[in-house]
Amino acid sequence: MSYVPILKGKMGEFLALKHASVEVQSQIRPVMEIVPGVDGRDPLATFCKQAADCVPKGMVLTVDCGTLPAMSVLHTDSRGSMARVGEALSQQQVAMCPVFRVTDTDEVLTEVATAMAWHEQGGCLRVSSSDALRDISDSERLQQLLAALPAGPEEIDLVIDAGSVQSEGRRRALATDVTEALRQLARWPWRRICVAAGAFPVNLTGFPRGQATAVKREDALLWEQVADGWSGSALDFGDFGVTHPRAPQQSRGAPHPNLRYTVESDWQVFVYAKVRPGNDDFFVLSSDLVDSPYWPSTGADTSWGDARVLECAQRKRPKAGGGTEWRAWATSHHMAVVTSRLATLGCP
Repeated sequence: MSYVPILKGKMGEFLALKHASVEVQSQIRPVMEIVPGVDGRDPLATFCKQAADCVPKGMVLTVDCGTLPAMSVLHTDSRGSMARVGEALSQQQVAMCPVFRVTDTDEVLTEVATAMAWHEQGGCLRVSSSDALRDISDSERLQQLLAALPAGPEEIDLVIDAGSVQSEGRRRALATDVTEALRQLARWPWRRICVAAGAFPVNLTGFPRGQATAVKREDALLWEQVADGWSGSALDFGDFGVTHPRAPQQSRGAPHPNLRYTVESDWQVFVYAKVRPGNDDFFVLSSDLVDSPYWPSTGADTSWGDARVLECAQRKRPKAGGGTEWRAWATSHHMAVVTSRLATLGCP
């Protein structure tokens, strides 16, 4: 099975992809969500430049424009987001698989079809488990959707997105929805099927400072619950990395030093108060992590991110980084842990 990390299209996540090991690259099928820009910057231009700089050669990037307006905001280009990003990534030789939804307009589906023709990597149908029965249980509607695209279901990945799951009760309810959605949708011969959810909190507000706090990976437990009761084709595992499924609002000021560190079925979330100059408290955080039972036996060899954390713990870096670096290191570690668990244990 593959791991499908659904990542925000920001620099931290791109850096984690850039530095993923060959083993991790061979097991992941990343979905990148293009997020709205800040300070008037064009999010598509920024995304495409980062993709060209960071996506490993040979990796197919599944691209989701669903959080952006359907049409470009630039007066000089009347095309929609998917058409612009599809053409730009084609010119930069970054292989792309476009995401589409049942709710997409005919105009958006036309652009998806064009991007599919440019890249010849098929497509990705993303549905929420709560909407699946309402929107897709009608086979005629799905047939109309597929007829608008230059590929049949055998060239399309299906991602069933269960959304946020942060409690056992919510997980059990979602497992029922996801299983029913699978039952309805498995009538078509999809290329691959992924069940995805996200369990990380919206933000780090309220987390105690100066220590590790456990957060259960309910998304992984949801996948296991669904997979255990599913007798159909194999299911890929998807999550939202070390972030909440919904893109957070732009925060003011720099974040407190923090690291969202994946340890088996939990995250150990380290958040430290700002006491020392700059972000030097992250040096202390890193040292505490390395000396803790959560530091893996493989140490810095676990991932590129772990090697950076060890450098901070040993004060071998002139600066302790900031929010972008911490997100990159945490995501790098998370992808390494999840792919290793899938390969060795058969569960995330």
